[in-house]
Amino acid sequence: MNRLQTGPATEVLVETRGEVTSAAPDYARAKMLAVLGRLDEPVLAARVKLTQEANHAMAKPSLAQAVVDLNGRPVRAHVAAATMQEAVDLLQDRLNSRIARLRHHRDHHASAPAALQDGTRHEHRPQHHARSTPERRIVRHKSYSLARQTAWEAVFELEAMDYDFHLFTDAASGYDSVVHRDRADDGYRLATTGPLDEPVPGLPMSTVGVPRLAVAEAVARLDLGGLPFMFFTDVATGHGNVLYHRYDGHYGLITPVL
Repeated sequence: MNRLQTGPATEVLVETRGEVTSAAPDYARAKMLAVLGRLDEPVLAARVKLTQEANHAMAKPSLAQAVVDLNGRPVRAHVAAATMQEAVDLLQDRLNSRIARLRHHRDHHASAPAALQDGTRHEHRPQHHARSTPERRIVRHKSYSLARQTAWEAVFELEAMDYDFHLFTDAASGYDSVVHRDRADDGYRLATTGPLDEPVPGLPMSTVGVPRLAVAEAVARLDLGGLPFMFFTDVATGHGNVLYHRYDGHYGLITPVL
């Protein structure tokens, strides 16, 4: 890991994995400084991770990820490209877009679909490693206290952190819920484990229901359905869980702290 100093108040941590060129960390540092130099908020931390995949058959083997802590509010961006220079350039653009979303929410105290979408869709996402079904395992299990949020606050969290989905507790109903991107139109959808008292304006319900399943059943259904993730009510706990495909070809599982 390279520890790079950007100024008296901010430190950028650059981590490299794989055969990343020696020039890439300095290039990433310069691009990160260009982002940070435009900000008027205190930057409490900034991290960049550059990964060069060894699989030469991949069309986008260069991965770049950044997380910036803006006065206690983390903002994240994650991209993949054919070369590391292209990945870092894309990372700069995407991080600027995430920060713009954060400022809009702060300045207008509200969220709206047109304001949150940036039109980048999914073309710069990392590729999923091809792995046969018998090889796949749940290799990461994250359990945390779900934020109690409105559905649009959850969308804002999804955008700021550059996620494809976000698990939360709906502030109005108290039900475990998920907001996620719709790959068909790059819009947002809401799914919840219980009935809503009234629809959320501008946020359609997901067309996929929320089944009650054991984790093993969720794994089987995720494989059969060809979906990027499965939101389900765990029959053992009665709470909403998310099972998802990781980029390494295995599964991840997100559960609420009970």
